[in-house]
Amino acid sequence: MKQVAESAMREIVGRSKMDYVLYEGRSDIAAQAKSLMQKILDRYGTGIAISQVTLQNAQPPEQVQAAFDDAVKAGQDKERQKNEAQAYANDVVPRAKGLAARLIEEAQGYRQSVIATAKGDASRFDQIAAEYRRAPEVTRTRLYLDTMQQVLSHTSKVIVEQNGSHNLLYLPLDKLQQMATSPTASAAPAAPPPAVSDQSATTATPPAPAAGESLFRSRDAFRSRAREERP
Repeated sequence: MKQVAESAMREIVGRSKMDYVLYEGRSDIAAQAKSLMQKILDRYGTGIAISQVTLQNAQPPEQVQAAFDDAVKAGQDKERQKNEAQAYANDVVPRAKGLAARLIEEAQGYRQSVIATAKGDASRFDQIAAEYRRAPEVTRTRLYLDTMQQVLSHTSKVIVEQNGSHNLLYLPLDKLQQMATSPTASAAPAAPPPAVSDQSATTATPPAPAAGESLFRSRDAFRSRAREERP
């Protein structure tokens, strides 16, 4: 009976994988061993009937125990790293999808903004072109005034041309405001003397005089000239 059990067990274990024998297939191996042992006993005519076979313990051979332990540890490391990778993917993928969706929304918004701006510019140009065909001189003057207003609104320096004299007077309004707010200042930069040039010439800003008194003299001289030239 012992020899029959060992022979049947060796045959079944030899056809199976080690993990199947040690873990998941213990009950199945016991059922197969019972069936094979009964067949062998019946063939020998022993008259023995086997009621149950129980697989109590299963271990790898001592010669491969170390290698088997390494394989088990590698399998556990594999499952651990797989779980960590899955957790990392569950964290990164939703954030990446959210970032991609936000970028797409921003791109769509920028696209709509650019299209709307372009349409508005085209419509405004068409309106200006229509007005220019009706009154070219008035439209040119209006465009020039609007442009100068837009440019000069961001500066504190003004250049004034006297009527018919082609003289350009430089008025540093920022310095005037500083002197008005701090009258006790010892010395404030003043306006330079007027530079004579053509209307289309470019006027460079000359160095300011040392005393602040000349600033008020230049301003008073400009006002006097303007009063004298009025009809």
